[in-house]
Amino acid sequence: MRKYFVGRNVLELFAWYGVVGILIAYALVSFDVLESDNILFQALNLTGALGIAAVSLLKGVFQSVVLNVAWSLIALVAIIKIVT
Repeated sequence: MRKYFVGRNVLELFAWYGVVGILIAYALVSFDVLESDNILFQALNLTGALGIAAVSLLKGVFQSVVLNVAWSLIALVAIIKIVT
């Protein structure tokens, strides 16, 4: 039972990282600190959306899962486009 509790806490932290990461990415692009084709912007979006999707799946919030999986896929395609 203890392992589940620790794992859930880690997942909650990853989700909070996701919220902060996406907000930071949005702010950096909105205030012209980064461009949308910057790999840091896309990495923040990718990892942030994955964190939110994971905890949303655990909690059964499937609308958020769908949104954040799509968000992650968009970021992943953008990263591939940037590096190739």
